Amino acid sequence: MLEIKDGKFLLNGDEFRIYSGCIHYFRVPQALWKDRLAKLKAAGLNTVETYVAWNMHEAKRGEYVFSGMADIVKFIKTAQELGLYVILRPGPYICAEWDLGGLPAWILADKNVVLRCMNKPYLAYVEEWFKVLFDKVRDLQITRGGNIIAMQIENEYGSYGNDKEYLQYIADLMKKCGAEVLLFTADGNWSNFISGGGLPGVYKTLTFGSNAAGAFSALKGLQDENMPKTCMEFWDGWFDHWGEKHHVRPPKQVEKEIKDFLDAGANFNLYMFHGGTNFGFTAGANHFGDYQPTTTSYDYNAPLNEWGDYTPLYHVLRALMLKERGLSESDLPLPPAPKYTDIGTVKLTEFASLKGNLDNIGTKHRSGNPASMEDLGQQSGYMYYSTVMQGKYALQPLAVNGIHDLAYISVNGGAPKRVYRNKKGLFGKKDVASCKFLQGAGEKLTLDIFLDCMGRVNYGARIYDRKGIESVTYGNQLLFGWDIWTLPMDNLQKLSYDGVKSVPCFMRGTFDAKSTGECFIHLKGFVKGFVTVNGFNLGRYWNIGPQKALWLPSCLLKEKDNEIVVFEQEGYSAAQVEITSVPDLG
Repeated sequence: MLEIKDGKFLLNGDEFRIYSGCIHYFRVPQALWKDRLAKLKAAGLNTVETYVAWNMHEAKRGEYVFSGMADIVKFIKTAQELGLYVILRPGPYICAEWDLGGLPAWILADKNVVLRCMNKPYLAYVEEWFKVLFDKVRDLQITRGGNIIAMQIENEYGSYGNDKEYLQYIADLMKKCGAEVLLFTADGNWSNFISGGGLPGVYKTLTFGSNAAGAFSALKGLQDENMPKTCMEFWDGWFDHWGEKHHVRPPKQVEKEIKDFLDAGANFNLYMFHGGTNFGFTAGANHFGDYQPTTTSYDYNAPLNEWGDYTPLYHVLRALMLKERGLSESDLPLPPAPKYTDIGTVKLTEFASLKGNLDNIGTKHRSGNPASMEDLGQQSGYMYYSTVMQGKYALQPLAVNGIHDLAYISVNGGAPKRVYRNKKGLFGKKDVASCKFLQGAGEKLTLDIFLDCMGRVNYGARIYDRKGIESVTYGNQLLFGWDIWTLPMDNLQKLSYDGVKSVPCFMRGTFDAKSTGECFIHLKGFVKGFVTVNGFNLGRYWNIGPQKALWLPSCLLKEKDNEIVVFEQEGYSAAQVEITSVPDLG
């Protein structure tokens, strides 16, 4: 097993250095796991690290999924077959630019829950989950013949809080559930973070993106200087938000940082080695004054790009690691690079209106108040609210309050008013976005609100990011009596194509693929929505960029009759998409 002795890591009694790269199993189609892991090994690394996304496995409380992209056991065993060790970071909170930092949305329905502290309702849920998870991974530890060599306690907790009783509880719970390998914490390279997130007697690692020598000095006085130095997250790139720039980092800059690790005899984990994709509605968001949702692509400017091809940084990394480990290129041959295919123009010939399909693909709820997505048991997607006012009302402001995240508001069937979450509300505050109409109700007023609920905040104090709307008022009067449709968009086979082309609507087409290489769906002329191919949700698109094309994995393609469905919520110039071999991340 992995242990620390005389300032070094020993693995089964032999000196060992951790050369790790991060691949999230939940961001990569299962059919591609072996390819990605083989490419990690060929880069000269000996370990793969992954978080565990709780909400991937328990999107609905008590219903556990460990199949397909959620088959974490297969991911770990595949790594072992290739001769790789595994570092597991089970959370329960993981950040990772993932919806709600990996916590399941249903946990926010319990108003007694206080996240990430010694709160009994929260810890009860965590304990239930850890018992299930560790039943799956317990026997995969190196102490039992597996390849898991270490596990992390929580995640960068010092950036959030300082509840040491909570951290100790998580550590004890992991041991109670069967953790036998080395436990550690990971925090940013600042004494405040390490002080808040560390535990006495527990090995401390750091997370940072530059200046290794200076970064490790943050541990002075907080950990024995003779302990091995480990960067559990070396940020070799960065992630993108919608409406911002695409992040890139010069390979030479990263090369220098990795050389510093090697020269210092330090251990490192590249975050990310292969970023992957926020398929479906899994992307999270940040909130530092403004709400900042993360793009579908999680390319991260990593050594292995989103679709599994080699980058200049990959070859720089490989050359460094082969030299450091005294290996030749023939010792670790490169797996083949991916092939690409051009499919061309795909016309979308069938149309289905959202409003005409609410009962087909949504679940209708009757609620006194405009309940949140979490209250209604939905993990992610969209919502639709509708209410009717009856009576003779004088002219008053009609206000929709607490919009999370993008609302299309229609009064009496009129053209919708678009209101984004970052708009200042009626009281001059952001994050409580409001819009108001001066509206006389006459004898009847119908109000329809279509909600695009994007990623939940995954970092910081604003993680209590319940989706939907908080309230609607007419003057001083709260509006009650709502029909609400939850729309997870996971059953589009139930759509009735009624021919209505006005947005929001679904558009369907079919195409053949003569070859099954990697390709990219370009949505020029479309504004905002998501795309599915053969029933698989590829994720969101938005014309504000930076990402302008969605990756279509080759493993999803068939030779004939591939089905594509585009959901467009704002407008489009032509009902067709281009599928080419050229990516566009911005």
